[in-house]
Amino acid sequence: MDAKNPVFESQTFYTTKGTPYLKKPGIALIAKPSVDLYSIKCFLEGFPKEYEFGKYLHDPVHLPPAEKLCKLAGQTCYMSFSPGRTWNREAQKYIDNIIISGHGSVLEHSNFSFLIWGISRSITHELVRHRAGCAYSQVSQRYVSGKVLRFVERPEYQKDRKLHQLFEARIDRAYREYKEMSDYLYSAQEKGYKILSAEMKTDLRKKVQQVARSLLPNETEAPIVFTANTRALRHIINMRASEHAEVEIRRLFFEIYKIMRKEAPIIFKDFVVVHLPDGTNCVKTKYPKV
Repeated sequence: MDAKNPVFESQTFYTTKGTPYLKKPGIALIAKPSVDLYSIKCFLEGFPKEYEFGKYLHDPVHLPPAEKLCKLAGQTCYMSFSPGRTWNREAQKYIDNIIISGHGSVLEHSNFSFLIWGISRSITHELVRHRAGCAYSQVSQRYVSGKVLRFVERPEYQKDRKLHQLFEARIDRAYREYKEMSDYLYSAQEKGYKILSAEMKTDLRKKVQQVARSLLPNETEAPIVFTANTRALRHIINMRASEHAEVEIRRLFFEIYKIMRKEAPIIFKDFVVVHLPDGTNCVKTKYPKV
């Protein structure tokens, strides 16, 4: 079955010893707003007929769900449902005024969720610092076995033969040492050495992995489900797709920007793509604080 939402795929590569790694982030948009304005019909009909609030539901111009939801939220604040309101054909002007004025609270109603993989633990350590308007569920190296261990090669390593060779040698070594540590701890426990205080099998597995994970480098892949509202996404894209951001996270959020430019074009129209001397891209906006 083909995906209905945008997906940026990421190929898995292998060293000669079979250690898996990825070279770029994979991103799948897995959830976005679904808006049914007809559910507010009974609310609109509760006002005098001469107000003609019911015509709000018969706007002929289509809006993407995120913009439709944010526009409704903003117009609720002023009970702007009469024919004299801002109609959908003027939605760009309406949203622009919100952005320029910095009144971004209505942009918090539309949320988008992504599954992101092919990113290192270095990136996720930076990403989860963004708390307002965001939610995260990340792989646990304590509860997940080494059977699904993969690594991420930085862009700089991919362009240099020596750095690439060192990377592959390093992840081969990390994978081997992780397995050796895990095998030793299991074996010692079975022989009665009681290195780990664990009775149940699941508890033992968790405690073995929490010890062995200390050997893993920042290059270890850390898949994460990331949810944020459009106000938070504007802020994070402005920060992390900036020319001043670290190159790996900049690449990630430039791709997320491209998704949002398609899914919520009115809300993200003010961002401008800039091509940088190193061959990468960033985005800028005149309205970073909304």
